[in-house]
Amino acid sequence: MGLLLPILLAFLAALLGGLYLLGVFRQQRPGEPPLDKGLMPWLGHVLEFRRNTLKFLERMKQKHGDVFTVQLGGCYFTFLQDPLSFGSLVKESREKLDFSKFAVQLVYKVFGYKALETGHQILHMASNKHLKGDGLEVMTQAMMSNLQNLMLHNIGTSAEEGTWIDEGLFNYSYNIVFRAGYLSLFGNEPHNTGGNEKKVKEKDRVDSQALFYKFRKYDQLFPRLVYGILLPMQRLEVKRLMGFFMDSVSVQKIKSRDNVSRWLWDIQQATEELGSEETMRSRYMFVLLWASQGNTGPSAFWLLLFLMKHPEAMAAVKEEVDTLLKEFGQEVQRGGPLVNLTREMLMKTPVLDSAVEETLRLTTAPVLTRAVLQDMTLKMADGREYFLRKGDRMAAFPYSAVHIDPEIHPDPHAFQYDRFLNPDGTKKTDFYKAGKKVKYYNMPWGAGVSMCPGRFFATNELKQFVFLMLVYFEFELKKPDEMIPGIDFKRWGFGSMQPDRDVQFRYRLRY
Repeated sequence: MGLLLPILLAFLAALLGGLYLLGVFRQQRPGEPPLDKGLMPWLGHVLEFRRNTLKFLERMKQKHGDVFTVQLGGCYFTFLQDPLSFGSLVKESREKLDFSKFAVQLVYKVFGYKALETGHQILHMASNKHLKGDGLEVMTQAMMSNLQNLMLHNIGTSAEEGTWIDEGLFNYSYNIVFRAGYLSLFGNEPHNTGGNEKKVKEKDRVDSQALFYKFRKYDQLFPRLVYGILLPMQRLEVKRLMGFFMDSVSVQKIKSRDNVSRWLWDIQQATEELGSEETMRSRYMFVLLWASQGNTGPSAFWLLLFLMKHPEAMAAVKEEVDTLLKEFGQEVQRGGPLVNLTREMLMKTPVLDSAVEETLRLTTAPVLTRAVLQDMTLKMADGREYFLRKGDRMAAFPYSAVHIDPEIHPDPHAFQYDRFLNPDGTKKTDFYKAGKKVKYYNMPWGAGVSMCPGRFFATNELKQFVFLMLVYFEFELKKPDEMIPGIDFKRWGFGSMQPDRDVQFRYRLRY
């Protein structure tokens, strides 16, 4: 009996500890948001959340209101779904709500990269210097050169004779924009390998095509990787792919290439000077590849598809493009010089800008997440206050809270290319809910400290791609009356959405 009692007490303590970790004992305290733990201990609602984030959050909002706490895989997330109160999430001090802690954990889980303490600052400093302002001029020219290499290299072949090429629009758009962006950031085949310029460009095309093929394999497994639900064979595949990228975008490979972007070079040098191991720096190069090129290709697909499905939008953008070419004294003709689309020209496209923003409103769906570092009070725009616990997470899903709110954006599921244009052609920024102006009326890039640092370069990538398609190609949908594809629900929360099927189209050179 003397031995049995300690064993029973130890078992009871372990049982109670396990139940505590499973969240069995957590209850809503006075002043806290409504708590919904779900029926499954520890897992909570994670399976429904992963299956269809939009549908789950809309159900929770209907049940609990615009602030609620749910259990997802052992963590408690308080979702804020009132757009008028988003400032409480975006502007709160990092001592209370921190983005980097959550981001560091996710990057380590998915890429095996152990981030430096100052990694976030290094990234933002390099992005502010090279991906906006004057630095963006260099990147714009690099992107233009690489897009032309990939899209126009067959001028003078049978394509010049008007041969139609059939392809999937998603695959084509993702392929071209990803590869051109990769070459612009990670550099080109070095000329000292002995080949002439033509052979060097051909090597760029071949190598970037192989890289895209591997990237798509990894990208398709990415949602399951994030949620930790890979099957054994998929886990092995991820390991193989990671090995491929660790070699393809390794620090040593990058150091041997020409025209490596100053953005990437500065980040690499800064992390090296801080003592980061070469293996970790190579992993970080892959992180930057995914972060910079994982969303622009799918967005390019949606933008081109919406323009093709809406002739009035296509005509308005085409007119703007043609007018811009004339204004800058450029003309596209057989045997003539290639179009030089500069950053200055890209700053004079209000119609295309609105079409891009409308596309992103409809097809980007990030979950904005912060770690709650101390007990705090969440203050709502209407005066309500809620207590949040240290150790929890706070999140918002702007897609449902803002992007498709019919009060903010009437007829929210329709593509309206001029939604973000005033009658005088200037950018529209005045949107309202309940009679109050909404500051965060479109959030495809996130907000605050988590706002995408490469958003200006990414926007230019989209605009350059569409610009060149309109200038150099005739293109049309194979089945113009076919419905627009649906969203792949597995990718809610990861940025730009992908379609649940491809759309067939055909294209040929105009000249």
